[in-house]
Formats: sequence, C-alpha cells, structure tokens
Amino acid sequence: MSEQQIRDLMTARAVAMAARDAETLGSHYAPDVVAFTLAPPLVHRGAEVIDVAGRRAWFETFEGPIEYEIRDLEVTIGGELAYCHALNRMATRPKGAPAGFELWFRSTVCFRREDGQWRITHVHDSTPFHMDGTLRAAVDLKP
Repeated sequence: MSEQQIRDLMTARAVAMAARDAETLGSHYAPDVVAFTLAPPLVHRGAEVIDVAGRRAWFETFEGPIEYEIRDLEVTIGGELAYCHALNRMATRPKGAPAGFELWFRSTVCFRREDGQWRITHVHDSTPFHMDGTLRAAVDLKP
C-alpha cells in the first residue's frame, strides 16, 4: 500500500505541474523540506519550497501548456522513510521566447511518513553536464 501511495503522490505532482496547481504542489512537502532544484541558489529550505505564491509567479513565466512527465519511477521504502528516483521531462515556452524547450532531468525525492501521510522531505533535481571542458549542461539528452 505504501508504494502505491508514493506512486499516486508522484502522479498527482505531475498532474499539478501540468495544471499549474501551486496549492497541490505545496501541500506535498514537510515543513522542514530541503530542495536542490535546477534553479539557483544551491539550496532551498522550508517555506521557500512550499511558497504557493512564488510557485504561481514561476508558472506565470511560461506561455501555453506545461508538459510534465515522470518516467522510470522506482520507489524504495524502509519503515517511516522512503525515496524514489526517476527521469522527468518538462516542456513549455517561456513568455516572450521565440520557441519552447524540452528538458529531461534526473530527480530523487525523499519522504517521511507523518500521521499516516507521506510528506516530501528532500528533493534533488539535476541535469548532467558535458565533461569535455565546456561544462555545458547536457540539456539535449533523452532517455
């Protein structure tokens, strides 16, 4: 049952991203969440991660639909703690940009069960980078 709860939570997150549903996304986090996201700074904590108004403002930087996909999700559970990892895809168009983008990135999400509910305590999203001396993010990769 617990694995299915986490899978359902991750599906709800993908649906909420596509629907620009900042409230649902914010509701999944524990108050002490730590997130290493694709955007600076290096670390985001607590209220900054949960911030519904901030996430709404971020959604407003995109025109048209936001496509969001979670692929190859694997879930591991040990008592009151769990984690999952997957490859995620986001595609959309920034406001004012001549074209949209598609980005695949790696994501690891950690959970703690609190009062029977799984809450996200840690998120780590990353893109690989070319180790050829350019240090360019490898945003052209696809699974």
